[in-house]
Amino acid sequence: MRITVFRRLMAEEFGATRAEMLAKDHVLSGLGGRTVEQALEAGIPAKEIWQAVCAEFEVPAERR
Repeated sequence: MRITVFRRLMAEEFGATRAEMLAKDHVLSGLGGRTVEQALEAGIPAKEIWQAVCAEFEVPAERR
């Protein structure tokens, strides 16, 4: 998954402003205690990050 696709999915799911805030501020245990931005900087694949976000926020399967 491309980072642009990941960011689009985040914005569609949470709204542009909230998605940006979540990416910068919310620490996800599924990402080893990193935020989305930290995980991207660490080279974790966007698809893996999206899966962690979906699990954390209980995104329905049809939108994953």
